[in-house]
Amino acid sequence: MAAGGSLSRSERKAAVRAEILRQEEQRERRRQVSEVLRKVAAERSPEESLFLAGCEEIVRELERRRKRRERLRRRQEEVCDEPAELKRKVSELATAVRGAKHLVIYTGAGISTAASIPDYRGPNGVWTLLQKGRNIRAADLSEAEPTLTHMSIACLHMHSLVKHVVSQNCDGLHLRSGLPRADISELHGNMYIEVCTSCTPNWEYVRMFDVTERTALHRHYTGRMCHKCGAQLRDTIVHFGEKGTLRQPLNWEAAKESASKADVILCLGSSLKVLKKYQCLWCMRKPPSRRPKLYIVNLQWTPKDDLAALKLHGRCDEVMRLLMDELGLMIPCYDRTKDPIFSLTVPLRPDEEGSHSRRPVVPPLSLQEMQAGEQQAPASPLRLSSPSSGWFGRGCAKGTKRKKALCD
Repeated sequence: MAAGGSLSRSERKAAVRAEILRQEEQRERRRQVSEVLRKVAAERSPEESLFLAGCEEIVRELERRRKRRERLRRRQEEVCDEPAELKRKVSELATAVRGAKHLVIYTGAGISTAASIPDYRGPNGVWTLLQKGRNIRAADLSEAEPTLTHMSIACLHMHSLVKHVVSQNCDGLHLRSGLPRADISELHGNMYIEVCTSCTPNWEYVRMFDVTERTALHRHYTGRMCHKCGAQLRDTIVHFGEKGTLRQPLNWEAAKESASKADVILCLGSSLKVLKKYQCLWCMRKPPSRRPKLYIVNLQWTPKDDLAALKLHGRCDEVMRLLMDELGLMIPCYDRTKDPIFSLTVPLRPDEEGSHSRRPVVPPLSLQEMQAGEQQAPASPLRLSSPSSGWFGRGCAKGTKRKKALCD
């Protein structure tokens, strides 16, 4: 050994070789144990049983791994309640909705799958397919329209049964359904909105196309410039690993305030694996008796299931159809001629026409003709002086009760 008690170079190399050999022996022993464990106990030879008895620690480790894999597999399974059971649960949910003083709805990707927008953790979700090594087919979001669930939520809000909506989705469908701007928090941004953060207050540009074509994690500039100050515009998306700082469309202040007042929280189509990390949304600092009652609609397990007053295993559109029927409310049809995105959009300037290649949301022909006939001046960017500066104040279509049929 060298002076001072440190190992010589040859001794260090020998120690490294010995550790590598030990790890290889451990892996080989684990492989052998695993092979024996695959056999039914009655089919194991006396030698194999004796071998397992001498490897108790490895057996326990492999058993823990097996149970963990089985638990994860069960959590990924989609479970559907029987029709009678689901109807019973919806009736209980309807009672909670009627009696709620401050109902808040939290939504995830599961409410948009009916609009052909993939979720993340379902059987055909983005993360699920990536883990299986399969390719992800890009969805054309320009064809997506608010679903029955989106329109039901907007209708519940119009009837003052829902006070606020907190969404993880970036697809903009809540806003396009007619929800007022002040009463929705898009925590992860909106794909149709780009902003100028150099202006004070920020200026916001609504587009009819996905503005995120050139953006990514930590790269948020869209390639277009502010019409007011000439600074670069950025998207509003909050990626994994980022912290959202924009006042709008994230609207965090309203989300936290509404969560603090909530006596009932309804979670629709969210795995809650991300939302659970936002402690301010769950009132966990309050005593259990003063926390809002939690209702969850999801086909898969969520980390909040044990805290829920009721878990409904059903598809969001099916549950919301039953709920609206229990409440005696008509579900308004989505009417593209009244989609707020067309009245709020800021047209591109001539020099910006080639700044994107994404397909835009196309207004219906009747609306195009009306806009052409009126020959209105181009819309101005929105100045975000107040989160309650009523963007989408229409709520549900006022003619909802005159429509004598439910619309999917």
